[in-house]
Amino acid sequence: MKRPAKLIMLASALVVGTVLAQSALPKLEVKKTYKVGFAQTESNNPWRLAETKSMQDEAKKLGYQLVYTDAGGSTAKQVADVRSMIAQKVDAIFLPPREDKPLAPVVAEARKAGIPVILIDRNIDPALSKAGTDYVTFLGSDFIDQGKRVGEWLAKNANGKSKIIELEGTTGASPANDRKKGFDDAIKAAGGFTILASQTGDFSRDKGRQVAETLLQAHPDADIIYAHNDEMAIGAVSALQAAGKTPGKDVMVLSIDGGKEAVQMVVDGKINYVVESNPRFGPIAFKTLQDYAAGKKFPNKVVLTDRDYSPETAADGLSGAY
Repeated sequence: MKRPAKLIMLASALVVGTVLAQSALPKLEVKKTYKVGFAQTESNNPWRLAETKSMQDEAKKLGYQLVYTDAGGSTAKQVADVRSMIAQKVDAIFLPPREDKPLAPVVAEARKAGIPVILIDRNIDPALSKAGTDYVTFLGSDFIDQGKRVGEWLAKNANGKSKIIELEGTTGASPANDRKKGFDDAIKAAGGFTILASQTGDFSRDKGRQVAETLLQAHPDADIIYAHNDEMAIGAVSALQAAGKTPGKDVMVLSIDGGKEAVQMVVDGKINYVVESNPRFGPIAFKTLQDYAAGKKFPNKVVLTDRDYSPETAADGLSGAY
């Protein structure tokens, strides 16, 4: 039986690491309503749209004012958006950092202004910004584990295929860094695989298609494409078809995110395997804000458990995909 998204998210949150003292963080008064900032990175793909809707729906349900901005894929604009929220004196800020280094200074600015920040879905370089000191906690998936799961599934199901093209996410983004590390480590441990080329497709469908076309021309013997997200995987499917190859058969396609379109492609045999990265952050994000105001302490990470979609499970899981 399919459970409501809120129940899925809250039930699958795992506390990771030592609970932090958080004495350096701004206090948050317990109130009936809050004015909260949400600085989205961009809105050019289904995952981001689903995340935004979840945040907006939960804010509306609770009667909170959500100050929403869209950086349009610009790290500089996201920094400016957060500074605008600080100037508006919001009670708290939810931030998915587009890149893991440039957003650290503005998180510190929010703290100095007395505004607690909760990171969601993407993290900040821990050498530059600390949970419990600069921000409350990070809510999100274990990106390294996601990549590792893809690599381990491939090792068991490659059926002799071994030459890989890797389509990386946005350079400097924590999901791209970690999904690469998890996957690369897993296939190295398995042995017998070669990464012929690895290049950023910026988490974009069209750029993923363009990069896949170029790399397939340079490496016509490639028989596996691993994309760091669904959008690039779907672009790679188009590139394979344009090259006269059958995606899912001539060349295996592997992905992370779990959007409905990609899961349908698993059902159809065009994509071989997808690990979910659930975008429905609204319930757990606002519950974390309420708990923080109530004095609850958090670890440096609250990790969400993600399902996966294989040829054996995709049809049954399709209705639950975003």
